[in-house]
Amino acid sequence: MRRKYFKYINTLFVVVPMTLIMAFVGVLRNYGFEEGWFDKFVNAWAVMMPVAYVAAFIIIPKARKLAEKVASKP
Repeated sequence: MRRKYFKYINTLFVVVPMTLIMAFVGVLRNYGFEEGWFDKFVNAWAVMMPVAYVAAFIIIPKARKLAEKVASKP
């Protein structure tokens, strides 16, 4: 695999399971296992996934810089 695609694939492998878990917990807390819960879960995840994927590319570099500053202080 080309190195230039690594950050996109790596981010996808982090974002997909996180958004699946978050969508599941959100639907479970708000609706429980009532009729149609799976459709609500899929719809919630379909909205969360692209938003989280784009947000990750904004947040991850800033978080890395902040962590490096905090970790490098004596």
